Amino acid sequence: MRSVKRFGTKVATAALAAAMVPVVATGTAQAQGGTINYTKATAGNKVVETRLADGRLIVSVWSDAMQQEVPNIVQGPRDGNAGAPVLYLVNGAGGGEDSATWQAQSNVKQFMGDKDAWTVTPIGGAFSYYTDWQKPDPNVQTRYASDTHPMKFETYLAEELPNLFEGAYGGNYEGRKRGLAAISMTATSVLTIAQKHPGKFQAIGSYSGCAETSTPIGHEFINIVTGMRGGADLNNMWGPFPGEPKAGTNSWFDNDPVWGAWRFEEQRDNGTLPAMFISTGNGLPGPHENLENWRLKGNGVALANQAVVGGIIEAATQYCTANLARRFGELGIPAHFDFAPNGTHSWGYWEDDLAQSWPMMANAMGARWGEI
Repeated sequence: MRSVKRFGTKVATAALAAAMVPVVATGTAQAQGGTINYTKATAGNKVVETRLADGRLIVSVWSDAMQQEVPNIVQGPRDGNAGAPVLYLVNGAGGGEDSATWQAQSNVKQFMGDKDAWTVTPIGGAFSYYTDWQKPDPNVQTRYASDTHPMKFETYLAEELPNLFEGAYGGNYEGRKRGLAAISMTATSVLTIAQKHPGKFQAIGSYSGCAETSTPIGHEFINIVTGMRGGADLNNMWGPFPGEPKAGTNSWFDNDPVWGAWRFEEQRDNGTLPAMFISTGNGLPGPHENLENWRLKGNGVALANQAVVGGIIEAATQYCTANLARRFGELGIPAHFDFAPNGTHSWGYWEDDLAQSWPMMANAMGARWGEI
């Protein structure tokens, strides 16, 4: 059951102040209240670090697959161990290109500040579903849209970012462990990535995702996010719907965590199955639907939007998550499903989900999470 702990305005103010410190550089990354300047990686210099005044880093990583760089907000481990496990904590539909980010809307800086793990959050990929697109689509509302190169965020998250980041920080040595966690749109993607890249991640956190893509409801969920909001031609992403139900086709089926649950069955049998925490509310108002929620700033209209629109979206994610849980049960795939008795599609609950799932993920990653 989801935690109901709330964090006050002091935490929010501290997070805002920390992220607004500028440094001289050649690129900018979106942050709450403005942008952060940073130095960009290139094909010849694939990992470039910019230090922030609060101790965090912007680490720009070059993607050969996309022929572009991606900035990542990085927080080091408490114990200073460069070879510590890594939590790749990913944003939702806005991809970190707006104000709906872990850094702006949660206490992640404070929460992960006393954990013995790296925290790495990519900034970019709005409406991309963090997948490998079949074709370029210049109309998607993200700075990674291109006329010439399809977006390849699955390749970036599963291969390029871990290999390059961990190679530069502590060495990508045998036995390095890592987790992958995300919200909303990307909560679907982290499951697919874990299915397609066995053994890469030891822990998965999937918070409020619609974990099906090849069904009419799953397709409509994606159409609302990536088609209507993101401006994409969905045929450029995974081809005509629903495509061929065959692995390796990069079709709607091939990217469906429910259809592809057999991959987790294989991982269970060969010992590479990650620990999984999969959560959803049911759309009913809960502890974060009140004007004391610092994200709402006392705005009644914002509260109504969170309760109504966020409630409708979360009711849909509950439906998808129930289908995923049913399929996991049929195949005997172990995972922790958290069906909360209330809660909307909003940041207060995702902040709670991260805190609730962290002990399980930390154990799977080999990261200390309590007092030493």
